[in-house]
Amino acid sequence: MMAVQISSSRHPREGGDPERHTLRFRPRIPAFAGMTNVWVGLLTVLALFALAQPLAAQDMLPPAPYAYKQLADPKQEAKAQALMETLRCLKCQSQSIADSDAPMAGDMRHQVRTRIAAGEDPEAIRQWLIERYGDYVSYTPQVKPITWPLFAAPLLFLALAAFLLRGRFRRGKRA
Repeated sequence: MMAVQISSSRHPREGGDPERHTLRFRPRIPAFAGMTNVWVGLLTVLALFALAQPLAAQDMLPPAPYAYKQLADPKQEAKAQALMETLRCLKCQSQSIADSDAPMAGDMRHQVRTRIAAGEDPEAIRQWLIERYGDYVSYTPQVKPITWPLFAAPLLFLALAAFLLRGRFRRGKRA
């Protein structure tokens, strides 16, 4: 239940006329009546820590079996290494999963090695990871309807620069 505190005060423009006054409603919640802003802030911080605990729990898990262990077959390990060097670590963003020590990169290495050991094609594994994590996971971009302007823009800029320079050189020869 919420209690309402009503206080009256004179309006400054009315010259202190006691007949005219305004009412202010200040809702008070009895549970927080004696708490200061410091206590409310402290409770907020504690609640945020309690909500963040499950996020930290995932990093406490032991690494996947093939995260740091190579495959027994050297040919399969070579395929796995070649594929892992072309996949981006989503946490580090500037390293491949072969070079990263992030737990997520270890899980991705485990998935790659497990699927290579099962006889899956490296390109099929790349497509599976792209479907799961998005195009950003691969260092080799793909031309799709949504990405073709990124590939066409440099060619258009070169053509525009050649056109402008050609006109500039023609005017220079006429003068």
